[in-house]
Amino acid sequence: MRRILLLAALVVTAGAIAQTPTQRIRGDVTALDGNVLTVKARGGETLTVKLADNYTVAGLVAIDRAALVDGAYIGTATLPKADGTLAALEVLVFPEAMRGTGEGHGPWDLQPGSMMTNATIARVERTGNERQLTLRYKDGEKQVVVPDGVPIVTFDAGERSLLVPGAHILLTAAKQPDGTLTATRVTVGKNGLVPPM
Repeated sequence: MRRILLLAALVVTAGAIAQTPTQRIRGDVTALDGNVLTVKARGGETLTVKLADNYTVAGLVAIDRAALVDGAYIGTATLPKADGTLAALEVLVFPEAMRGTGEGHGPWDLQPGSMMTNATIARVERTGNERQLTLRYKDGEKQVVVPDGVPIVTFDAGERSLLVPGAHILLTAAKQPDGTLTATRVTVGKNGLVPPM
């Protein structure tokens, strides 16, 4: 399971520099025929992805905000607020074995203008139903507000049998010279969860 979780981190973090162009795909499975995965992407287009023979599947589950504690290592997609703080769109709490994955702050493609910060929570403050997080990473610090209702998730064990029509998935596909898409990992929401990253 630890190996699956470590590999899954690469799906949702921007830490690795790819040798070939990549495309992040968010959507719903429409079919899996052998190793050929067909996905209806969130933009409405239908995409076909060739999965590697040894591809892995990571599950994703919702967890309580109580997991946002000092010392936790997280990844959060955010949008900037007028006062310079960042408002979380989602928070991924990494398992301890994945601490340090993709550490840093940079652009993310969840929404126009969104950013991704992978960092350790240095401090949590409560303001009403919101959480104010001080995040520290190797090159700096960010203040992130987590509004009430923002999805909080973590990785869970996954298996290929989760890739059924209607399953909500997230993957990073490599674009081959002939235009085809290939992938080695798929993250799938369990219990109907839509991966929010």
